[in-house]
Amino acid sequence: MSLVFVDGDLVGKTDAARDIAKKIIDGRRNGDINQNVNVRYREDIDSLIINTEGGRLTRALIVVKNGKPLVTDEDIDLLKQGRINWDDLIKRGKIEYLDADEEEDAYIALDEKSLTEEHTHLEISPLSVIGLQAMMLPFVNHNNAHRSVIAIKSVQQGVGIYSTNYRMRMDNDIIVSYDQEQPIVKTRIYDKENIKAHPIGKNIVVAVMSYLGYNMDDAIIINRSSVERGLFRSSFFRPYKVAELHYVGGQKDEICIPDKDVIGYKSEDAYRLLDEDGIVSPGTYVEGGDVLIGKVSPPRFVSSIDKFRLGIQKRVESSTECRQTEHGTVESVFVSSTSEGNKYVSVKIREDLPVEIGDKFGTRSGQKGVVGMLFKQEDMPFTQSGIVPDLIFSPYSIPSRMTMGFLLELIGGKVGSLGGRFVDGTPFIGENEKDLRAELESYGFRENGVEKMYNPITGDEIESKIFVGNMLYTRLKHVVTNKIQWRAKGPVQLLTRQPTEGKSKRGGLRLGEMEKDCFIAYGAALALKERFDSDKVTIPVCSKCGTVAVYNVKKKTGYCPVDGEDAPIKLIEVSNSFKILLDELKSMGIYPKLLIGSRI
Repeated sequence: MSLVFVDGDLVGKTDAARDIAKKIIDGRRNGDINQNVNVRYREDIDSLIINTEGGRLTRALIVVKNGKPLVTDEDIDLLKQGRINWDDLIKRGKIEYLDADEEEDAYIALDEKSLTEEHTHLEISPLSVIGLQAMMLPFVNHNNAHRSVIAIKSVQQGVGIYSTNYRMRMDNDIIVSYDQEQPIVKTRIYDKENIKAHPIGKNIVVAVMSYLGYNMDDAIIINRSSVERGLFRSSFFRPYKVAELHYVGGQKDEICIPDKDVIGYKSEDAYRLLDEDGIVSPGTYVEGGDVLIGKVSPPRFVSSIDKFRLGIQKRVESSTECRQTEHGTVESVFVSSTSEGNKYVSVKIREDLPVEIGDKFGTRSGQKGVVGMLFKQEDMPFTQSGIVPDLIFSPYSIPSRMTMGFLLELIGGKVGSLGGRFVDGTPFIGENEKDLRAELESYGFRENGVEKMYNPITGDEIESKIFVGNMLYTRLKHVVTNKIQWRAKGPVQLLTRQPTEGKSKRGGLRLGEMEKDCFIAYGAALALKERFDSDKVTIPVCSKCGTVAVYNVKKKTGYCPVDGEDAPIKLIEVSNSFKILLDELKSMGIYPKLLIGSRI
């Protein structure tokens, strides 16, 4: 007896599970049963599973009988003429939707050439097996699947012009790259979904070779002269927003240039960029720490209760500064009001981001890497026809990643640029490699895409032939200037006296267990003392009873709370965290005794 489940609920048992499943499928194709009903017989658990609920992912497939698809050439002609539509094919049982359960029992052919008597369904298009984002990747069917997933992520991280009204918007942490182009090698989805309206990337000349060791592993070398001509030129935008808040009792914030008598007044130099209204003007160059919007607030919530008792109502400085690690030009200033009627000011800073060492780039094949070096044009290798590559890519990244689509895109881009046309790189159904090779040969180049190149330093011909072509490269949002972090001395936490955490707080970088192991392995163990005493503190300890004593630094005298003034006191260095632990133990009535000197 087979169990019968409907939408996950056990409803009964049956001896004819397979026959019932076949009748449901036939009834659905004949229009007697709703098209959204799916059924599957699972032999491993001897159960008939029927799904009718909404929210299931289903996909359309062509029904196959006796090795032939039910959708014929006549049906396609009628569709083109508009005499029938999609729903008509579904009602006639020629196309049906399968969910994840029923698809397990289906034997689906990728194309009509692969059909056999055993097949039950046929893909409407080979592209159906991949998603919309994967359809944007040229020749993705020639790449390793794992690398294609990475390529999709790279496309998502690419920067371009995300909106044509970006100058009027106040979005956070936005990078806009100006010189974007449509790819020479593109897929059909670009035109169908109008993806070409939001291009991300630039068609550049790429040479696959090792050069002076600066493009080892995933590093790339970029032509500095191309960058100076505007290649991948981008800008980073960050808005700073301030509102005048109203508080209970009639008190409120005020956007202005703070007076010298306010609490926390910085300096005249800090407010030098502000206009009379306390706001920086557009076009002003600002650096980290410069005040952008001057503001003073009432003392409530920040001052002690004594000031209210005395009737002192000094105002507190609460201006908005440019972040310490950023600089740029004031792009725009907006002054408006909130829904509550409070004054609202928004200042947007623009920082130019030319390409520099450490910036990240990626291709539509998942081959991403950072800039290892920028060479001037005269220091870059060149081809026999005088073409200087914009980018040099390491050949060792190809075999291990198995991204043959990368090489095909290079050849396709070369063919497209020479022929002045777009190349169809749609997976499964795009242009053939043999045709691209033949066309490239017709233009007077080698059919395999390699060319002679010359060493710019010696002028000699490079012994091996270099693979050169055109392809779309994308600048990713991972910009080194937004990630760099350093610190010497700086702010510390009030309780532990350890460095603050986070780049925005000028925090320190944590030295963890693995970093400590590296110091020891390289014979630099003494450096650990300097690294691990960020919260060093000197405390007096009674060497007789082991408790923390009281010590006067100026008079150089002290006494022990237990043994009195005659007790021997020694100054020892400990971490402030350990001192806090001792204090917490004493507060709980536990007596921590430190053994120092000869008693250890």
